Amino acid sequence: MKIRGLAAAAVLALGLTALSAAPALAANILANPGFESGLSGWTCSATSAAQAVSSPVHGGAKALQATPAGSDYARCQQTITVKPSTTYQLSGWVRGDYVFLGATGAGVDTSTWGAPGAQWQQLKTSFTTPATTTSVSVYVNGWYGTGAYLADDLVLDGPGGTPDTQAPTVPGNLTVGGPTNTSLTLSWSASTDNVGVDHYEISRDNGAPVTAASTGYTATGLSPDTTYGFRVRACDAAGNCSAYTASAGGKTSNDSTPPPGDIRYAPYIDITMSTPSLVSAANATGVQNYTLAFALGDSTGCNPAWGGTIPLTDARIINDVKALQAQGGQVIVASGGAQGPYLEHNCATTATLLAAYKKVLDTVGTNHLDVDVEASIDVNKVNSALKQLQSERGTSISYTLRIQGQDYGLDPFSVQILQDAAAKGLNVTVNPMLMDFGYTGNWGDALVSAAQATLNQMKGIWPSKTDAQLKRLLGVTPMIGKNDTGQTTTQADARKLRDWANANHLGFVGFWSVGRDNGGCPNGSVSPTCSGISQTAYEFTGIFKGFTG
Repeated sequence: MKIRGLAAAAVLALGLTALSAAPALAANILANPGFESGLSGWTCSATSAAQAVSSPVHGGAKALQATPAGSDYARCQQTITVKPSTTYQLSGWVRGDYVFLGATGAGVDTSTWGAPGAQWQQLKTSFTTPATTTSVSVYVNGWYGTGAYLADDLVLDGPGGTPDTQAPTVPGNLTVGGPTNTSLTLSWSASTDNVGVDHYEISRDNGAPVTAASTGYTATGLSPDTTYGFRVRACDAAGNCSAYTASAGGKTSNDSTPPPGDIRYAPYIDITMSTPSLVSAANATGVQNYTLAFALGDSTGCNPAWGGTIPLTDARIINDVKALQAQGGQVIVASGGAQGPYLEHNCATTATLLAAYKKVLDTVGTNHLDVDVEASIDVNKVNSALKQLQSERGTSISYTLRIQGQDYGLDPFSVQILQDAAAKGLNVTVNPMLMDFGYTGNWGDALVSAAQATLNQMKGIWPSKTDAQLKRLLGVTPMIGKNDTGQTTTQADARKLRDWANANHLGFVGFWSVGRDNGGCPNGSVSPTCSGISQTAYEFTGIFKGFTG
Protein backbone atom coordinates (compact mmCIF):
# COMPACT_ATOMS: atom_id res chain seq x y z
CA MET A 1 0.00 0.00 0.00
CA LYS A 2 2.79 2.43 0.80
CA ILE A 3 4.54 1.74 -2.48
CA ARG A 4 1.30 2.17 -4.36
CA GLY A 5 0.69 5.48 -2.55
CA LEU A 6 4.11 6.79 -3.52
CA ALA A 7 3.55 5.75 -7.11
CA ALA A 8 0.20 7.53 -7.17
CA ALA A 9 1.80 10.66 -5.76
CA ALA A 10 4.52 10.52 -8.40
CA VAL A 11 1.94 10.17 -11.14
CA LEU A 12 0.01 13.12 -9.72
CA ALA A 13 3.21 15.21 -9.58
CA LEU A 14 4.05 14.35 -13.17
CA GLY A 15 0.53 15.30 -14.21
CA LEU A 16 0.82 18.66 -12.45
CA THR A 17 4.20 19.25 -14.12
CA ALA A 18 2.75 18.41 -17.51
CA LEU A 19 -0.14 20.78 -16.92
CA SER A 20 2.15 23.63 -15.89
CA ALA A 21 4.37 23.10 -18.98
CA ALA A 22 1.49 23.06 -21.48
CA PRO A 23 1.74 25.91 -24.01
CA ALA A 24 -0.65 28.83 -23.62
CA LEU A 25 -3.50 29.17 -26.06
CA ALA A 26 -2.99 31.66 -28.91
CA ALA A 27 -3.79 35.23 -27.93
CA ASN A 28 -6.05 35.75 -30.93
CA ILE A 29 -6.70 39.49 -31.28
CA LEU A 30 -8.91 39.27 -34.39
CA ALA A 31 -12.55 40.18 -33.97
CA ASN A 32 -15.05 37.50 -35.00
CA PRO A 33 -12.25 35.20 -36.28
CA GLY A 34 -14.58 32.28 -37.06
CA PHE A 35 -17.37 34.39 -38.61
CA GLU A 36 -19.76 33.12 -35.95
CA SER A 37 -21.26 36.65 -35.89
CA GLY A 38 -21.59 36.89 -39.65
CA LEU A 39 -19.31 39.53 -41.16
CA SER A 40 -19.15 41.64 -38.00
CA GLY A 41 -15.70 43.21 -37.71
CA TRP A 42 -14.84 42.46 -41.35
CA THR A 43 -15.06 44.68 -44.42
CA CYS A 44 -15.56 42.84 -47.72
CA SER A 45 -15.41 44.16 -51.29
CA ALA A 46 -18.77 45.22 -52.66
CA THR A 47 -18.98 42.61 -55.44
CA SER A 48 -17.72 39.66 -53.38
CA ALA A 49 -21.17 38.32 -52.35
CA ALA A 50 -19.50 37.65 -48.99
CA GLN A 51 -21.58 35.84 -46.38
CA ALA A 52 -21.28 33.57 -43.36
CA VAL A 53 -22.39 30.06 -44.28
CA SER A 54 -23.21 27.11 -42.04
CA SER A 55 -21.69 24.46 -44.32
CA PRO A 56 -18.97 23.57 -44.94
CA VAL A 57 -17.17 24.87 -41.85
CA HIS A 58 -13.83 24.08 -40.28
CA GLY A 59 -14.81 24.87 -36.70
CA GLY A 60 -17.82 26.28 -34.94
CA ALA A 61 -21.10 26.91 -36.73
CA LYS A 62 -20.09 29.37 -39.45
CA ALA A 63 -17.41 30.08 -42.08
CA LEU A 64 -16.79 32.88 -44.59
CA GLN A 65 -17.75 32.33 -48.23
CA ALA A 66 -16.88 34.94 -50.88
CA THR A 67 -16.76 34.82 -54.68
CA PRO A 68 -14.32 36.71 -56.96
CA ALA A 69 -16.07 38.63 -59.74
CA GLY A 70 -14.34 40.21 -62.73
CA SER A 71 -11.20 41.98 -61.52
CA ASP A 72 -12.33 41.80 -57.86
CA TYR A 73 -10.49 39.30 -55.63
CA ALA A 74 -13.39 39.17 -53.13
CA ARG A 75 -11.18 40.44 -50.32
CA CYS A 76 -12.39 40.58 -46.70
CA GLN A 77 -10.23 42.42 -44.17
CA GLN A 78 -10.12 44.06 -40.76
CA THR A 79 -7.74 46.56 -39.19
CA ILE A 80 -6.14 45.56 -35.88
CA THR A 81 -4.27 47.68 -33.35
CA VAL A 82 -0.84 46.13 -32.68
CA LYS A 83 2.30 46.90 -30.73
CA PRO A 84 5.45 48.22 -32.43
CA SER A 85 8.56 46.02 -32.61
CA THR A 86 6.55 42.86 -31.92
CA THR A 87 6.32 39.53 -33.74
CA TYR A 88 2.89 38.19 -34.72
CA GLN A 89 1.77 34.81 -36.09
CA LEU A 90 -1.08 34.79 -38.62
CA SER A 91 -2.94 31.61 -39.63
CA GLY A 92 -6.27 30.48 -40.99
CA TRP A 93 -8.08 27.56 -42.57
CA VAL A 94 -9.19 27.88 -46.21
CA ARG A 95 -10.81 26.00 -49.08
CA GLY A 96 -10.88 26.91 -52.78
CA ASP A 97 -8.86 27.06 -56.00
CA TYR A 98 -6.61 29.99 -54.97
CA VAL A 99 -6.89 31.58 -51.52
CA PHE A 100 -4.57 34.24 -50.07
CA LEU A 101 -4.02 35.19 -46.41
CA GLY A 102 -1.92 38.17 -45.42
CA ALA A 103 -1.35 41.37 -43.50
CA THR A 104 -0.37 44.87 -44.62
CA GLY A 105 0.58 48.03 -42.78
CA ALA A 106 3.40 50.53 -42.38
CA GLY A 107 6.49 48.39 -43.00
CA VAL A 108 4.40 45.19 -42.98
CA ASP A 109 3.66 43.24 -46.16
CA THR A 110 3.33 39.49 -45.74
CA SER A 111 1.12 36.93 -47.43
CA THR A 112 0.80 33.24 -48.13
CA TRP A 113 -1.52 31.27 -50.37
CA GLY A 114 -2.80 27.81 -51.12
CA ALA A 115 -4.92 25.92 -53.62
CA PRO A 116 -6.54 23.21 -51.48
CA GLY A 117 -9.63 22.72 -53.61
CA ALA A 118 -12.41 20.99 -51.67
CA GLN A 119 -10.20 20.22 -48.64
CA TRP A 120 -9.45 22.49 -45.67
CA GLN A 121 -5.83 23.68 -45.57
CA GLN A 122 -4.16 25.79 -42.89
CA LEU A 123 -2.17 28.79 -44.14
CA LYS A 124 0.49 30.33 -41.89
CA THR A 125 2.74 33.38 -42.05
CA SER A 126 4.35 35.79 -39.58
CA PHE A 127 5.64 39.35 -39.40
CA THR A 128 7.40 41.74 -37.04
CA THR A 129 6.02 45.25 -36.73
CA PRO A 130 8.48 48.14 -37.21
CA ALA A 131 9.14 50.53 -34.37
CA THR A 132 6.45 53.02 -35.48
CA THR A 133 3.70 50.65 -36.64
CA THR A 134 0.56 50.56 -34.49
CA SER A 135 -1.98 48.90 -36.78
CA VAL A 136 -2.17 46.34 -39.58
CA SER A 137 -4.90 45.11 -41.90
CA VAL A 138 -5.42 41.35 -41.97
CA TYR A 139 -7.04 40.06 -45.16
CA VAL A 140 -8.20 36.94 -46.96
CA ASN A 141 -9.15 36.83 -50.65
CA GLY A 142 -9.48 34.63 -53.73
CA TRP A 143 -8.23 35.15 -57.29
CA TYR A 144 -9.43 36.12 -60.77
CA GLY A 145 -11.61 33.68 -62.67
CA THR A 146 -12.00 31.20 -59.80
CA GLY A 147 -15.07 30.11 -57.88
CA ALA A 148 -16.09 30.84 -54.32
CA TYR A 149 -13.54 30.34 -51.55
CA LEU A 150 -14.08 29.59 -47.85
CA ALA A 151 -12.15 30.79 -44.78
CA ASP A 152 -12.56 29.92 -41.12
CA ASP A 153 -10.81 30.06 -37.74
CA LEU A 154 -8.42 32.92 -38.56
CA VAL A 155 -5.87 33.69 -35.84
CA LEU A 156 -3.61 36.69 -35.29
CA ASP A 157 -1.51 35.60 -32.33
CA GLY A 158 0.12 38.44 -30.40
CA PRO A 159 -0.55 41.35 -28.05
CA GLY A 160 -3.03 44.07 -28.87
CA GLY A 161 -1.91 47.68 -28.80
CA THR A 162 -3.16 50.97 -27.42
CA PRO A 163 -5.24 52.84 -30.02
CA ASP A 164 -3.54 55.88 -31.51
CA THR A 165 -5.92 58.84 -31.78
CA GLN A 166 -3.49 61.70 -32.49
CA ALA A 167 -3.26 63.00 -36.06
CA PRO A 168 -0.01 64.19 -37.69
CA THR A 169 0.72 67.86 -38.26
CA VAL A 170 -0.27 69.50 -41.55
CA PRO A 171 2.43 69.24 -44.26
CA GLY A 172 4.18 72.52 -45.11
CA ASN A 173 5.56 74.36 -48.12
CA LEU A 174 3.54 72.60 -50.83
CA THR A 175 4.89 73.48 -54.28
CA VAL A 176 3.86 72.35 -57.77
CA GLY A 177 6.31 72.44 -60.69
CA GLY A 178 8.24 70.38 -63.24
CA PRO A 179 5.54 70.63 -65.91
CA THR A 180 5.38 68.33 -68.92
CA ASN A 181 2.50 67.87 -71.34
CA THR A 182 0.93 65.27 -69.07
CA SER A 183 2.46 65.63 -65.59
CA LEU A 184 3.26 67.94 -62.69
CA THR A 185 5.63 67.29 -59.79
CA LEU A 186 4.69 68.10 -56.18
CA SER A 187 6.91 68.48 -53.14
CA TRP A 188 6.27 69.46 -49.51
CA SER A 189 7.96 69.42 -46.12
CA ALA A 190 7.47 66.46 -43.80
CA SER A 191 4.82 66.27 -41.10
CA THR A 192 5.43 64.98 -37.57
CA ASP A 193 3.37 62.51 -35.52
CA ASN A 194 3.45 61.03 -32.02
CA VAL A 195 4.04 57.55 -33.51
CA GLY A 196 5.08 58.22 -37.08
CA VAL A 197 3.69 59.36 -40.42
CA ASP A 198 2.61 56.38 -42.51
CA HIS A 199 1.79 58.13 -45.80
CA TYR A 200 0.57 61.31 -47.45
CA GLU A 201 -2.65 61.76 -49.40
CA ILE A 202 -2.85 64.05 -52.42
CA SER A 203 -6.17 65.40 -53.71
CA ARG A 204 -6.29 66.90 -57.21
CA ASP A 205 -9.04 69.50 -57.74
CA ASN A 206 -10.79 68.22 -54.57
CA GLY A 207 -11.08 64.71 -56.02
CA ALA A 208 -10.47 61.35 -54.35
CA PRO A 209 -6.96 61.23 -52.84
CA VAL A 210 -4.01 59.11 -53.95
CA THR A 211 -1.19 58.13 -51.62
CA ALA A 212 2.55 58.80 -51.51
CA ALA A 213 5.09 57.28 -49.15
CA SER A 214 7.45 60.28 -49.10
CA THR A 215 7.34 64.06 -49.46
CA GLY A 216 7.07 64.07 -53.25
CA TYR A 217 4.63 62.95 -55.91
CA THR A 218 4.30 63.15 -59.70
CA ALA A 219 0.76 63.56 -60.99
CA THR A 220 0.50 61.89 -64.41
CA GLY A 221 -2.18 61.41 -67.06
CA LEU A 222 -2.92 65.16 -67.17
CA SER A 223 -4.03 67.22 -70.17
CA PRO A 224 -1.63 69.66 -71.91
CA ASP A 225 -1.88 73.39 -71.23
CA THR A 226 -4.21 72.88 -68.24
CA THR A 227 -4.14 74.27 -64.69
CA TYR A 228 -4.65 71.89 -61.75
CA GLY A 229 -4.94 72.47 -58.00
CA PHE A 230 -3.50 70.11 -55.37
CA ARG A 231 -3.90 69.66 -51.59
CA VAL A 232 -1.90 67.32 -49.35
CA ARG A 233 -2.50 65.83 -45.90
CA ALA A 234 -0.51 63.45 -43.67
CA CYS A 235 -1.89 60.21 -42.20
CA ASP A 236 -0.56 57.74 -39.64
CA ALA A 237 -0.91 53.96 -39.60
CA ALA A 238 -3.94 54.14 -37.30
CA GLY A 239 -5.90 56.12 -39.90
CA ASN A 240 -5.59 59.54 -38.23
CA CYS A 241 -5.11 62.25 -40.86
CA SER A 242 -4.19 65.91 -40.60
CA ALA A 243 -6.14 68.70 -42.25
CA TYR A 244 -5.32 69.35 -45.89
CA THR A 245 -2.90 72.07 -46.90
CA ALA A 246 -4.14 75.08 -48.79
CA SER A 247 -4.47 74.38 -52.52
CA ALA A 248 -1.38 74.95 -54.68
CA GLY A 249 -1.74 75.23 -58.45
CA GLY A 250 0.36 74.29 -61.47
CA LYS A 251 -0.06 74.27 -65.24
CA THR A 252 1.06 71.57 -67.66
CA SER A 253 3.09 72.49 -70.73
CA ASN A 254 1.95 72.42 -74.35
CA ASP A 255 4.92 70.94 -76.18
CA SER A 256 4.13 68.68 -79.15
CA THR A 257 7.57 67.04 -79.15
CA PRO A 258 8.01 63.68 -77.38
CA PRO A 259 9.58 63.61 -73.89
CA PRO A 260 13.39 63.71 -73.90
CA GLY A 261 14.98 60.29 -73.72
CA ASP A 262 11.64 58.50 -74.25
CA ILE A 263 12.29 54.85 -75.22
CA ARG A 264 9.49 52.92 -76.91
CA TYR A 265 11.42 50.02 -78.48
CA ALA A 266 14.47 48.42 -76.89
CA PRO A 267 15.12 44.70 -77.48
CA TYR A 268 17.01 42.86 -74.74
CA ILE A 269 20.66 42.01 -75.23
CA ASP A 270 22.70 39.73 -72.97
CA ILE A 271 25.54 42.13 -72.26
CA THR A 272 27.66 39.39 -70.69
CA MET A 273 28.17 38.00 -74.22
CA SER A 274 30.75 39.74 -76.39
CA THR A 275 28.69 39.37 -79.57
CA PRO A 276 26.73 41.01 -80.93
CA SER A 277 27.95 44.36 -79.64
CA LEU A 278 25.50 47.20 -79.22
CA VAL A 279 27.15 49.22 -81.96
CA SER A 280 27.27 46.36 -84.46
CA ALA A 281 23.58 45.58 -83.88
CA ALA A 282 22.66 49.25 -84.20
CA ASN A 283 24.67 49.65 -87.42
CA ALA A 284 23.14 46.51 -88.94
CA THR A 285 19.51 47.31 -88.04
CA GLY A 286 19.17 51.03 -87.43
CA VAL A 287 17.73 50.26 -83.96
CA GLN A 288 19.46 52.59 -81.50
CA ASN A 289 18.03 51.58 -78.09
CA TYR A 290 18.65 48.33 -76.18
CA THR A 291 17.91 46.80 -72.79
CA LEU A 292 21.05 45.52 -71.03
CA ALA A 293 20.54 42.21 -69.20
CA PHE A 294 21.30 41.79 -66.35
CA ALA A 295 22.69 43.89 -63.48
CA LEU A 296 22.98 41.43 -60.57
CA GLY A 297 24.71 41.27 -57.20
CA ASP A 298 28.32 40.10 -57.23
CA SER A 299 29.91 37.66 -54.78
CA THR A 300 30.25 40.36 -52.12
CA GLY A 301 26.49 40.93 -52.03
CA CYS A 302 24.92 44.31 -52.72
CA ASN A 303 27.34 45.42 -55.42
CA PRO A 304 26.07 45.48 -59.03
CA ALA A 305 27.94 43.47 -61.65
CA TRP A 306 26.96 42.33 -65.14
CA GLY A 307 25.58 38.84 -64.78
CA GLY A 308 26.85 38.94 -61.21
CA THR A 309 30.40 38.24 -62.39
CA ILE A 310 31.64 40.98 -64.77
CA PRO A 311 32.66 44.25 -63.08
CA LEU A 312 30.26 47.11 -63.67
CA THR A 313 33.04 49.22 -65.21
CA ASP A 314 34.23 46.48 -67.60
CA ALA A 315 35.94 48.32 -70.50
CA ARG A 316 34.33 46.26 -73.29
CA ILE A 317 30.80 46.92 -72.03
CA ILE A 318 31.24 50.57 -71.03
CA ASN A 319 33.03 51.48 -74.25
CA ASP A 320 30.27 49.78 -76.24
CA VAL A 321 27.57 51.70 -74.36
CA LYS A 322 29.37 55.03 -74.77
CA ALA A 323 29.87 54.41 -78.49
CA LEU A 324 26.16 53.65 -78.89
CA GLN A 325 25.23 56.82 -77.00
CA ALA A 326 27.68 58.86 -79.11
CA GLN A 327 25.69 57.93 -82.23
CA GLY A 328 22.36 58.84 -80.66
CA GLY A 329 21.39 55.57 -78.93
CA GLN A 330 20.51 54.84 -75.32
CA VAL A 331 20.18 51.87 -72.99
CA ILE A 332 17.78 50.60 -70.35
CA VAL A 333 19.43 48.71 -67.49
CA ALA A 334 17.61 45.51 -66.51
CA SER A 335 18.05 43.94 -63.08
CA GLY A 336 16.76 40.55 -61.91
CA GLY A 337 16.01 37.93 -64.55
CA ALA A 338 15.85 34.15 -64.41
CA GLN A 339 19.16 33.38 -62.69
CA GLY A 340 20.16 35.85 -59.97
CA PRO A 341 21.63 36.69 -57.54
CA TYR A 342 19.21 39.61 -57.48
CA LEU A 343 20.29 42.99 -56.20
CA GLU A 344 16.76 43.04 -54.82
CA HIS A 345 17.72 40.06 -52.63
CA ASN A 346 21.34 40.91 -51.77
CA CYS A 347 20.67 44.52 -50.78
CA ALA A 348 19.16 44.22 -47.31
CA THR A 349 17.59 47.66 -47.00
CA THR A 350 15.80 50.22 -49.12
CA ALA A 351 18.76 52.58 -48.80
CA THR A 352 21.38 50.07 -49.99
CA LEU A 353 19.18 48.90 -52.89
CA LEU A 354 18.62 52.53 -53.92
CA ALA A 355 22.38 53.12 -53.85
CA ALA A 356 22.96 50.04 -56.04
CA TYR A 357 20.40 51.21 -58.59
CA LYS A 358 22.01 54.66 -58.71
CA LYS A 359 25.47 53.16 -59.13
CA VAL A 360 24.60 51.10 -62.19
CA LEU A 361 22.56 53.89 -63.82
CA ASP A 362 25.34 56.41 -63.27
CA THR A 363 27.98 54.02 -64.59
CA VAL A 364 26.28 53.61 -67.98
CA GLY A 365 24.79 57.10 -68.10
CA THR A 366 21.07 56.41 -68.33
CA ASN A 367 17.90 57.12 -66.38
CA HIS A 368 15.94 54.04 -67.50
CA LEU A 369 15.59 50.97 -65.26
CA ASP A 370 13.79 47.66 -65.85
CA VAL A 371 13.18 45.26 -62.94
CA ASP A 372 12.66 41.72 -64.21
CA VAL A 373 10.97 39.67 -61.48
CA GLU A 374 11.07 35.90 -61.92
CA ALA A 375 11.58 35.04 -58.23
CA SER A 376 10.32 36.24 -54.87
CA ILE A 377 11.30 39.75 -53.74
CA ASP A 378 10.57 41.96 -50.72
CA VAL A 379 7.88 44.01 -52.44
CA ASN A 380 7.82 46.88 -49.96
CA LYS A 381 11.62 47.28 -49.96
CA VAL A 382 11.94 47.23 -53.74
CA ASN A 383 9.04 49.56 -54.46
CA SER A 384 10.19 51.96 -51.74
CA ALA A 385 13.65 52.13 -53.34
CA LEU A 386 12.14 52.60 -56.81
CA LYS A 387 9.77 55.31 -55.58
CA GLN A 388 12.62 57.24 -53.99
CA LEU A 389 14.71 56.84 -57.15
CA GLN A 390 11.85 58.13 -59.29
CA SER A 391 11.10 61.01 -56.92
CA GLU A 392 14.74 62.13 -56.88
CA ARG A 393 15.61 61.62 -60.54
CA GLY A 394 12.41 61.14 -62.54
CA THR A 395 13.69 57.70 -63.55
CA SER A 396 11.65 55.76 -66.11
CA ILE A 397 10.88 52.39 -64.48
CA SER A 398 9.37 49.23 -65.93
CA TYR A 399 8.46 45.93 -64.32
CA THR A 400 8.96 42.83 -66.49
CA LEU A 401 6.69 40.17 -65.00
CA ARG A 402 5.60 36.55 -65.44
CA ILE A 403 2.45 35.49 -67.28
CA GLN A 404 0.18 32.91 -65.63
CA GLY A 405 -1.80 32.04 -68.76
CA GLN A 406 -3.26 33.44 -71.94
CA ASP A 407 -6.63 34.19 -70.29
CA TYR A 408 -5.37 35.18 -66.81
CA GLY A 409 -2.50 37.57 -67.53
CA LEU A 410 0.08 38.15 -64.80
CA ASP A 411 0.56 35.67 -61.97
CA PRO A 412 -0.74 36.57 -58.48
CA PHE A 413 2.62 37.68 -57.07
CA SER A 414 3.21 40.02 -60.01
CA VAL A 415 -0.18 41.62 -59.41
CA GLN A 416 0.74 42.16 -55.75
CA ILE A 417 3.92 43.95 -56.85
CA LEU A 418 1.91 46.34 -59.02
CA GLN A 419 -0.76 46.91 -56.37
CA ASP A 420 1.96 47.97 -53.93
CA ALA A 421 3.58 50.18 -56.60
CA ALA A 422 0.23 51.88 -57.23
CA ALA A 423 -0.33 52.40 -53.51
CA LYS A 424 3.07 54.10 -53.23
CA GLY A 425 2.43 56.38 -56.21
CA LEU A 426 5.21 54.72 -58.22
CA ASN A 427 4.79 55.19 -61.99
CA VAL A 428 5.77 52.05 -63.90
CA THR A 429 5.46 50.50 -67.32
CA VAL A 430 3.98 47.00 -67.02
CA ASN A 431 5.92 44.65 -69.30
CA PRO A 432 4.51 41.08 -69.33
CA MET A 433 6.90 38.34 -70.47
CA LEU A 434 4.95 36.81 -73.36
CA MET A 435 6.79 33.51 -73.25
CA ASP A 436 6.72 30.08 -71.62
CA PHE A 437 3.05 29.93 -70.59
CA GLY A 438 0.34 27.40 -71.31
CA TYR A 439 -2.05 28.07 -74.17
CA THR A 440 -4.49 26.57 -76.65
CA GLY A 441 -5.00 27.41 -80.32
CA ASN A 442 -2.67 29.74 -82.18
CA TRP A 443 0.43 30.99 -80.33
CA GLY A 444 0.27 34.46 -81.90
CA ASP A 445 -3.34 34.80 -80.74
CA ALA A 446 -2.27 33.58 -77.28
CA LEU A 447 0.38 36.33 -77.08
CA VAL A 448 -2.24 38.98 -77.81
CA SER A 449 -4.72 37.36 -75.41
CA ALA A 450 -2.19 37.33 -72.55
CA ALA A 451 -1.35 40.99 -73.18
CA GLN A 452 -5.05 41.91 -73.22
CA ALA A 453 -5.62 39.96 -69.98
CA THR A 454 -2.75 41.92 -68.40
CA LEU A 455 -4.40 45.16 -69.53
CA ASN A 456 -7.64 44.04 -67.89
CA GLN A 457 -5.76 43.41 -64.61
CA MET A 458 -4.24 46.89 -64.81
CA LYS A 459 -7.75 48.38 -64.89
CA GLY A 460 -8.34 46.95 -61.42
CA ILE A 461 -5.00 48.25 -60.13
CA TRP A 462 -5.33 51.77 -61.56
CA PRO A 463 -9.13 52.25 -61.78
CA SER A 464 -8.92 56.03 -62.23
CA LYS A 465 -6.90 55.80 -65.45
CA THR A 466 -8.51 55.77 -68.89
CA ASP A 467 -8.08 52.87 -71.31
CA ALA A 468 -5.73 54.98 -73.43
CA GLN A 469 -3.58 55.83 -70.40
CA LEU A 470 -3.39 52.19 -69.32
CA LYS A 471 -2.39 51.06 -72.81
CA ARG A 472 0.41 53.64 -72.73
CA LEU A 473 1.63 51.98 -69.52
CA LEU A 474 1.64 48.50 -71.09
CA GLY A 475 4.66 46.94 -72.78
CA VAL A 476 5.10 43.52 -74.38
CA THR A 477 8.21 41.32 -74.51
CA PRO A 478 8.00 37.96 -76.31
CA MET A 479 10.79 35.39 -76.69
CA ILE A 480 11.56 35.03 -80.38
CA GLY A 481 11.79 31.59 -81.98
CA LYS A 482 11.88 28.56 -79.71
CA ASN A 483 10.75 29.26 -76.13
CA ASP A 484 12.17 27.45 -73.11
CA THR A 485 9.05 25.33 -72.52
CA GLY A 486 8.29 24.38 -76.11
CA GLN A 487 6.29 27.23 -77.63
CA THR A 488 7.59 28.84 -80.83
CA THR A 489 7.24 32.51 -81.74
CA THR A 490 7.38 32.69 -85.53
CA GLN A 491 7.78 35.74 -87.71
CA ALA A 492 4.00 35.69 -88.32
CA ASP A 493 3.36 35.63 -84.55
CA ALA A 494 5.71 38.59 -84.10
CA ARG A 495 3.90 40.61 -86.77
CA LYS A 496 0.53 39.82 -85.20
CA LEU A 497 1.72 41.04 -81.80
CA ARG A 498 3.39 44.14 -83.30
CA ASP A 499 0.24 45.08 -85.19
CA TRP A 500 -1.87 44.70 -82.05
CA ALA A 501 0.62 46.88 -80.13
CA ASN A 502 0.38 49.54 -82.83
CA ALA A 503 -3.41 49.43 -82.99
CA ASN A 504 -3.63 49.90 -79.23
CA HIS A 505 -0.80 52.46 -78.97
CA LEU A 506 1.15 50.59 -76.31
CA GLY A 507 4.01 52.22 -74.47
CA PHE A 508 6.82 49.73 -75.11
CA VAL A 509 7.93 46.73 -77.15
CA GLY A 510 10.99 44.55 -76.56
CA PHE A 511 11.96 40.93 -77.14
CA TRP A 512 14.40 38.31 -75.88
CA SER A 513 16.96 38.60 -77.31
CA VAL A 514 19.18 40.29 -79.93
CA GLY A 515 21.82 37.58 -79.52
CA ARG A 516 19.23 34.96 -80.60
CA ASP A 517 18.02 36.95 -83.64
CA ASN A 518 19.64 34.76 -86.29
CA GLY A 519 19.05 31.42 -87.98
CA GLY A 520 22.21 29.72 -86.80
CA CYS A 521 20.41 26.68 -85.35
CA PRO A 522 17.18 26.08 -87.31
CA ASN A 523 16.65 22.67 -85.70
CA GLY A 524 14.22 23.58 -82.92
CA SER A 525 16.80 23.76 -80.14
CA VAL A 526 16.77 26.42 -77.42
CA SER A 527 19.98 28.42 -77.41
CA PRO A 528 21.17 31.82 -76.16
CA THR A 529 22.88 32.44 -79.52
CA CYS A 530 20.13 31.58 -82.05
CA SER A 531 16.34 31.49 -82.32
CA GLY A 532 16.01 27.78 -83.13
CA ILE A 533 14.01 28.47 -86.30
CA SER A 534 14.80 29.35 -89.90
CA GLN A 535 15.26 33.14 -90.27
CA THR A 536 17.54 35.82 -91.62
CA ALA A 537 19.92 37.77 -89.41
CA TYR A 538 18.12 40.40 -87.27
CA GLU A 539 14.78 39.52 -88.87
CA PHE A 540 12.79 39.91 -85.64
CA THR A 541 14.60 43.16 -84.83
CA GLY A 542 13.34 44.46 -88.17
CA ILE A 543 9.79 43.20 -87.59
CA PHE A 544 9.42 44.92 -84.23
CA LYS A 545 11.14 48.02 -85.58
CA GLY A 546 7.77 48.58 -87.22
CA PHE A 547 6.27 49.40 -83.81
CA THR A 548 5.23 53.03 -83.92
CA GLY A 549 3.56 53.36 -80.50
